[in-house]
Amino acid sequence: MSELRQGPLHAVHTELGATFAPFGGWQMPVSYAGTVAEHTAVRESVGVFDVSHLGKASVTGPGAAAFVNACLTNDLGRIGPGRAQYTLCATESGGVTDDLIAYFVSDDEVFLVPNAANTAAVVAALAAAAPEGVVVTDQHRDFGVLAVQGPRSAEILAALGLPADMDYMAFADAHFGGAPVRVCRTGYTGEHGYELLPSWDGSEAVFRALVAAVKEAGGEVAGLGARDTLRTEAGYPLHGHELSTDISPLEARCGWAIGWRKPEFWGRAALMAQKEAGPARTMWGLRAVDRGVLRQGQTVLRDGAAVGETTSGTFSPTLKAGIALALVDSAAGLGVGDAVTVDVRGRALRCEVVAPPFVPLHTR
Repeated sequence: MSELRQGPLHAVHTELGATFAPFGGWQMPVSYAGTVAEHTAVRESVGVFDVSHLGKASVTGPGAAAFVNACLTNDLGRIGPGRAQYTLCATESGGVTDDLIAYFVSDDEVFLVPNAANTAAVVAALAAAAPEGVVVTDQHRDFGVLAVQGPRSAEILAALGLPADMDYMAFADAHFGGAPVRVCRTGYTGEHGYELLPSWDGSEAVFRALVAAVKEAGGEVAGLGARDTLRTEAGYPLHGHELSTDISPLEARCGWAIGWRKPEFWGRAALMAQKEAGPARTMWGLRAVDRGVLRQGQTVLRDGAAVGETTSGTFSPTLKAGIALALVDSAAGLGVGDAVTVDVRGRALRCEVVAPPFVPLHTR
């Protein structure tokens, strides 16, 4: 087994008393004050996360944006410079190599933030397809990624002199302490928030300032545990769970991230055919009626017959109930409010079908 990689702030997390766990090949801080406290801080006040394990890559050269647009699913033509977009790197069979954020810097530059474990695959695929003059560069260790999330997140950025008054999915290049930092109005929690990209070596100064401001505001430093409970409540997919090379965007309810009118993108023929026929499986939310915690990989049953499997599951600190995302056979005909059971170690846990998200989103 290869050695786990560490981000630029590992020593700071140790200093803050974090517990750690492996994730995507990286040693990640899981919690500090406790997952529930960190989760609640983000929903009610503000939290700051270090997610520098996320990938970073640049695509530069004449026509770089047009090239990326011919590869990834979403339509960069819908946005322009200074905007970011959620998109997918699909396989020719209609699966998903990764989901990522594309920053439209200019017609000749696109900056990408893929998932940690999939960065090399995304970079390799783009590099192999790039025309002469377009260069794809893996910048995984060139930048950190710090997420400030919650109702008071704009206050935190303002306190540091960073831009906060911007539309959802807009970004701006700024400076902190004389060093450049890119600020984007996005996140992975379902709350109003921002993601900051300082340099790898400059991440500590920004993070320490954010931690101080967040603590002053009554918020918390948050880890991977809260990140997962927050994103599950928001109904956001996690690659390897709700999206994979075997789970299509349509099955995962991510058809909105596909530029169907574009003449070209990877996997277009397969996804168009699936759209026409309808996906064989559909992602649903499940909320436990009985006491119990749902986990990934549990069988979903309707009237005693297996109809699907949970892809993510957790205890929702907001709802005080077990929740899960599940991939269910479309032929089962499930709808909101239907009753199912989930096999939790041999126990039939009663659940109600809901359409994600589980909680109201406040991203915009």
